[in-house]
Order: sequence, then structure tokens, then C-alpha cells
Amino acid sequence: MKPATLKQIAEHLNISIPTVSKALKDYPDVSKKTKGLVKELAKTLNYKPNTFAVNLRTKESKTIGLIIPVIVHHFFSSVIKGIVAQAEKKGYLVIILQSNESYELEKKQIDLLLSQRVDGILISLANGTGDYKHLEDVISQNKPIVMFDKIAKIVKCTKVIINDRQAAYCATQHLINTGCKRIAHFRGALLPQNSIDRFLGYKKALLDNNLPYDPSLVYICECGDMSFEEGKKNARQLLKDHTHVDGIFINTDLVAIGAMTEFNNQGVKIPEDISIVGFSNWFMSSVISPTLTTINQPGYLMGKTAFKQLYKEIKKTKKKELINHKEIILKTELVKRESTKKEIL
Repeated sequence: MKPATLKQIAEHLNISIPTVSKALKDYPDVSKKTKGLVKELAKTLNYKPNTFAVNLRTKESKTIGLIIPVIVHHFFSSVIKGIVAQAEKKGYLVIILQSNESYELEKKQIDLLLSQRVDGILISLANGTGDYKHLEDVISQNKPIVMFDKIAKIVKCTKVIINDRQAAYCATQHLINTGCKRIAHFRGALLPQNSIDRFLGYKKALLDNNLPYDPSLVYICECGDMSFEEGKKNARQLLKDHTHVDGIFINTDLVAIGAMTEFNNQGVKIPEDISIVGFSNWFMSSVISPTLTTINQPGYLMGKTAFKQLYKEIKKTKKKELINHKEIILKTELVKRESTKKEIL
């Protein structure tokens, strides 16, 4: 059935169009009887509000854009759930785009979202993003933008993050506390801020405990996608390069699981021969054997928080109020499992 219009409902009930509109919105100056008749007929005639007309009138699209590096990543899927759950409560549609860790694609997606007149943008930067003009363009158009997880410190906008440096320090310190003396690090690409901060946290933990920092023990996931295969490849290379490594802090759980698989294939026992700490706390981390010690990264809460901040800034922008940009840091925790020994320190 073709949806009815306000005019058709008004003609059926012999009342004015404004009265029908008010009845559907529960205005107090319309009687309960009229409201009941209008709502019942609207349901019968399959009436749907013309959201396009409403958006034109309110100058809101009720749509936000979300750009993430990869959708299949457990962490980002949790972030999406948090964002969508909050957006639905506020009547917002979320346009989800995947940059595939590409700076060029990310730029095009920003342009696409602006052309769709979204009310605001949420973004976690691609590994390849080193220039931020496309983000400055968003801000210059007075369009709210909130970054999360992978951010650019120099861009003036609200950011929702964790303390990656502190979390990495905690992960490395746990390895040290279990007796590890020669600890490697499988890090992400060179550019993302969170990858840099996790490396710096790892390095500081070594130096604070009077353990030498050896750059040959740092392996970069060159493809930038932090994949299972990258973990296997780096584990193979580590075994060729070094014979006395007894611990590894790995940037992401999926890479850690790949490394554990390779070690198992080559007869390296975990944690007897080598202890491993991951990052993110994927579901798989709790079901593999041995289970993976990891840093719990609150993806759902990050998504929820990011949308709430964006929503506040959208409302302030509409009212032409000053926006005070924030840096919101969410807490992480170390989840101790079977891939590391018990602490002895």
C-alpha cells in the first residue's frame, strides 16, 4: 500500500492538516479523541512521516558519517555496535565507510560524506594518513568531527582514545614481572599515533627495569593490516633472528594469535619457552589454546562515547554555541590468561 499523506488523513477526518500534524506529535492543544482517531487512521493508511521535508525544515539530515580502517576487525566491530546503538536512540542514521587503511580513499570518503550533508563525522584514521587537510576542511565548514582510536594530535577536534602508552607499558611490565628478560615487540605501521605510543610504552618499560632496548627485537607489521598472517611471518623471522627471546608484546590480538600458531607449529611452547601478551581482547583470545593474555580495549564504550560527544557538538553547532573540544581517555586493563607465566616480582 502506498503511504498516505497528511492531506489525505485530514480529508478523511474532515480536519485541518496542522491538526493532523499536531495530533501525530502529541501536542497538548489537540484532544485525546482526535489524537486517537488520527493515529489509528495513520496506521491503517500506512502513513510515514516525510523525513526529507522534516530535515529541510530543521536543517538537519539526522545522518552521521563513520569512517573506520577495517570493518572485520573485532575492535572496530565493537565500536560500530556502540555507535549504532546510541545513534538509534537519537533517531540518527549512520553511514559506515571503510578506508582500507588508505589515505586517498579516506579523503574521497570525507568528500562523499560532506556531499551527503551529514550532520557530523566520526573517524578513526587510516594507517596511511599523514596529511590532515581533508580533516581541516571539515572543521572549516563548521561540521563537527570526532576522532577515536587512531587520531591526529595536531587536529583541533574532540578525541576519544585510550592511553596506549600506559597500556603497552602495563603489558610489557607484566612480562617482566613473570621473569622475562629479553622481550620483543611486534608493532603496527610507523605512522598511526596508537602504534607509536604502544612502541614507546614498551620501550619505556624496558628502560625503567634496566633491561636493554634492542631495536632488532622490534618487528613491524609492514602491510599495516595487523593480520593473522603477519603474526605468523614475524614469528618465523624472530625464530631465525634470535634464539633467546622469552617474551613478546604484540600490538593486536589477531597478530598475536598468528604468532602463537606459528610457534605451536614449530614446537615452541607457550608460555614455557616464550610468553605473549596481545592487545584488544578479542573473543578468540579467550578460546584459543593456550588462552591469550591481553589488554582489554573498550571498543563498545569507545563507540558509545564518541557518538555522545558528536551528538552534543551537533546540537551546539545548530545553536551556534562555542564547542570546547575534549580529549576523553577511557580505561584499559590487563587480562591475565595462559600465554604468560605467573608473576614472580
